[in-house]
Amino acid sequence: MTTELHHANSRGCAEHGWLSSRHSFSFADYYNPKRMGFGLLKVINDDVVQPGKGFAVHPHRNMEIISIPLSGALRHRDNMGNHHIIRAGEIQVMSAGTGITHSEYNHSDSEAVNFLQIWVLPDKQNITPGYQQKMFPAEERKNQFQLLISPEPDSESLLINQQAYFSMLDLEESKSVSYQSHSDKNGVYLFIISGKVQVLDNVLTDKDALAITDERAIAISASSNSQILCIEVPML
Repeated sequence: MTTELHHANSRGCAEHGWLSSRHSFSFADYYNPKRMGFGLLKVINDDVVQPGKGFAVHPHRNMEIISIPLSGALRHRDNMGNHHIIRAGEIQVMSAGTGITHSEYNHSDSEAVNFLQIWVLPDKQNITPGYQQKMFPAEERKNQFQLLISPEPDSESLLINQQAYFSMLDLEESKSVSYQSHSDKNGVYLFIISGKVQVLDNVLTDKDALAITDERAIAISASSNSQILCIEVPML
């Protein structure tokens, strides 16, 4: 088993006035040769966008793009004809495939929006682009993992073009659970959205993360009410 602790304050930082962003991995002007991704997980940006501002129309190709609002709401538009509002509690997945263009703006004119922007390399290249969005009830992740995204078409999760699994957990103080990975070829990246937890002798708090390889069963204990995002991805 190998673990690597990523403290929140070790992330890359970008301040653009309208956008405040923290980069878990090398991105744009932030380059860290020790943070080039985790397996096929290449980007986790923790973005805060000011009221009425956002990302103008721009392209993507052959990337799985996940947006997870933590507070506030995003206004999405793309060249596939999708025009949606994505609020906290909802998950958005885009398969860029042969190519898409889209914009993401803060839907509010008075409050900032905070969301996680996550990129995963695809399993198959040049697929037909796709868009998905879904609300996931909070009560279904209380002290248990709620599957948000997977490659399994028969599950209630959103689909991803990769052997990757995204789950979320709201763990109450003094409670413990165990995460079981789906393949010994996968690694697990635990991102602590809020709270304080202990994982494999590591103590993690708000926006800390732990990269774990070569371990199928991962025990997590909470010392305060905590919300955890679990990203399982192939390491090859």
